[in-house]
Amino acid sequence: MRKDVRILLVGEPKVGKTSLIMSLVSEEFPDDVPLRAEEITIPADVTPERVPTHIVDYSEAEQSDEQLYQEISKANVICIVYSVNNKKSIEKVTSHWIPLINDRTDKDSRVPLILVGNKSDLVEHSSMETILPIMNQYSDIETCVECSAKNLKNISELFYYAQKAVLHPTGPLYCPEEKEMKPSCIKSLTRIFKVSDLDNDGILNDKELNFFQRTCFNMPLAPQALEDVKNVVRKNMTDGVEDNGLTLKGFLFLHTLFIQRGRHETTWTVLRRFGYDDDLELHQEYLFPLLKIPADCTTELNHNAYLFLQSVFDKHDKDRDCALSPEEVKDLFKVFPYMPWGPDVNNTVCTNDQGWITYQGYLSQWTLTTYLDVQRCLEYLGYLGYSIICEQESQAAAITVTRNKRIDLQKKQTQRSVFRCNILGARGSGKTSFLQAFLGRNLLKQRKIREDHKSFYSINTTYVYGQEKYLLLHEVMPDFDFLSEEDLACDVVCLVYDVNNPRSFEYCAKVYKQYFMDSKTPCMMIASKSDLHEARQHYSLTPLDFCRKNKLHPPQPWTCNTVDAPNKDLYTKLTTMAMYPHAKLRCMCTCNRCTFCICQNILRSQLLTNIKAKFYSVVLNRLHDVGAYLLADEECSLIQQVHAISNVEESIYMESSVQPYGPQARHMAQADLKSSTFWLRASVGATVFAVLGFAMYRAILKQR
Repeated sequence: MRKDVRILLVGEPKVGKTSLIMSLVSEEFPDDVPLRAEEITIPADVTPERVPTHIVDYSEAEQSDEQLYQEISKANVICIVYSVNNKKSIEKVTSHWIPLINDRTDKDSRVPLILVGNKSDLVEHSSMETILPIMNQYSDIETCVECSAKNLKNISELFYYAQKAVLHPTGPLYCPEEKEMKPSCIKSLTRIFKVSDLDNDGILNDKELNFFQRTCFNMPLAPQALEDVKNVVRKNMTDGVEDNGLTLKGFLFLHTLFIQRGRHETTWTVLRRFGYDDDLELHQEYLFPLLKIPADCTTELNHNAYLFLQSVFDKHDKDRDCALSPEEVKDLFKVFPYMPWGPDVNNTVCTNDQGWITYQGYLSQWTLTTYLDVQRCLEYLGYLGYSIICEQESQAAAITVTRNKRIDLQKKQTQRSVFRCNILGARGSGKTSFLQAFLGRNLLKQRKIREDHKSFYSINTTYVYGQEKYLLLHEVMPDFDFLSEEDLACDVVCLVYDVNNPRSFEYCAKVYKQYFMDSKTPCMMIASKSDLHEARQHYSLTPLDFCRKNKLHPPQPWTCNTVDAPNKDLYTKLTTMAMYPHAKLRCMCTCNRCTFCICQNILRSQLLTNIKAKFYSVVLNRLHDVGAYLLADEECSLIQQVHAISNVEESIYMESSVQPYGPQARHMAQADLKSSTFWLRASVGATVFAVLGFAMYRAILKQR
């Protein structure tokens, strides 16, 4: 919507152009009319549309043709004034003024015209019979107003219609010759209908109609008003109302009716609320709201955005199989001007056995788009109507800008949910297979992927200490001489080499030494195709020795040549390394020669396990003896009390209960108690010894 309106009045001399302006300003007919009125600005709070309005007069006596041309080019709407009692001034409208204006304006952006018949107080008849053929001939003419500057008839209406012609033009909406809406208007209203159809059943029910009404006009419709609207549609269309809801045809008919009755501001209010400009295109401010992203920060979808996307998925998953078929995907993107997802998306995210994008894959693709190109994500959310459905100011409310990575490194913790892993390696080392295996595809399934449908990205979820995180894998093209900042900017690096190719590891070693040796980015070496024979690498160091020298984890054997889906433990380890780059992760080797492996083997040995089991059993037995002694002592005191009450009970009880706990047994229990004290002291000493041993063990690992 325009921020201001510029109205230009033109016409033959003495038709009353200046008088109209003076009468509007002073609200009375001026006694002394100048040759030309100065430009007048009406404040926004005075005008009905709340828009500042500039009114410009033209005088042939005071202005040149060049000045006239400049004013025509600056005007938003032009009022061609004629005198209703002067036929020559009416003829000049078509013979001079309209051709002149058309010659000075672009064909694609014609200025709306308003015909103004002044001096209606001087005649008793109307000039509309003469003007109607002219209006039918020129589609640029918005309307015709007959007025009188002398008795102030229709003066304010004239300038209101001029404002309206600029702010709510009929031209983009309606074709008067064919008496129907233009295709661009139908397309825009169809998108609005689909966005407002929250359950995607092709009908706007009462709840959806009220939401639409409240969204566009800030007030709901009364139940009777809703019924009146439906009755109007029913009387004019047989299929405009179904199941007591408004169909798309009925929705379009209502707006056609609004336009035909001169209420096109209603249609424009709806269009502008859903982001359309005067050319019925979604304007840039709507699609790309301002979003500041500092350096070293990433972008993610927040919880409300995921809830919205989940509702969109449920809305279009008609067969409820938790996957989107190709037809359902097309239906989802009907509100887009183009198809945003290509065939490569099916090889970027998880799919089901039929190759359809699953619910998890759907969310993963949105997460990927947000991370890599947040502006495109904002655009997509705009097409889906996020800000309208979620009642937010813009799509920027769906985005979370993460904390600077340097702060995460300093605090050694992060709140991010998406981590990027760049995959580097020589050609044929298995990088693409590593990406596809992350999506659960073994080598047999990967061979079915077409070459032109392959993707350089894959994204899926992993679980780190019970937290769901997204891991984004990016295959970097093997150009050793030049790696861009994007190739180097990531949370973890994965260097892949082919164990069967003797020249494959050399590339990984050179890349690491040149780009990642002095960086703080954690790296992992992947020995791919581990099911094949391991060839000796043509490099000065073996992969294992290279990793030891550079304090890296040993090469991780990996293969996707399996019957079932490939193992995903490596991807979890990569995500953990990305989340905790400073942490010393558990050693992932089985060399049985390093300090860690030796300590682990000792701790897991059968001898140490038997000693620990024996120790625990002795401690538990001694604690049991202590408890038994205390229990026996309490029972003896109880027996003495019973003996004092009844001799019969004494004899019976002493035979059955007192004998086992006589003086000899009690003496033995006291000896056992001394022994138990010894073992308790031994337990404390063993605990201290274990703590010291563990501290020494950690110190050894730190040196390693």
